[in-house]
Amino acid sequence: MSIKKLYLNTRPICKVTFRLSKEEANDAKRVFLVGEFNKWDKVGTPMKALKNGYFTVTLDLETGRDYRFRYFFDHLYWGNDPEADRYEYCSFGNCDNSILSL
Repeated sequence: MSIKKLYLNTRPICKVTFRLSKEEANDAKRVFLVGEFNKWDKVGTPMKALKNGYFTVTLDLETGRDYRFRYFFDHLYWGNDPEADRYEYCSFGNCDNSILSL
């Protein structure tokens, strides 16, 4: 599973875990999660490389909205999440963004 959502009962927050396999990351050495939740900062949200080759990071995000995001691999190329809720064209990069709906 690439995206796991855990909604909190006590606050309008969802703990979202993003997880990519080594294959999904195209054998990248470093992966960053980049999106509206971090003002599209290319290096602000690094994903932790696990011993099994997976990359993961968990964020607390406000519910009731959508978030556009992408992955940035090895400071070289961009990718989308294979399990995003949907995709949306972005004219800025002439590409699709992954969309996370909470």
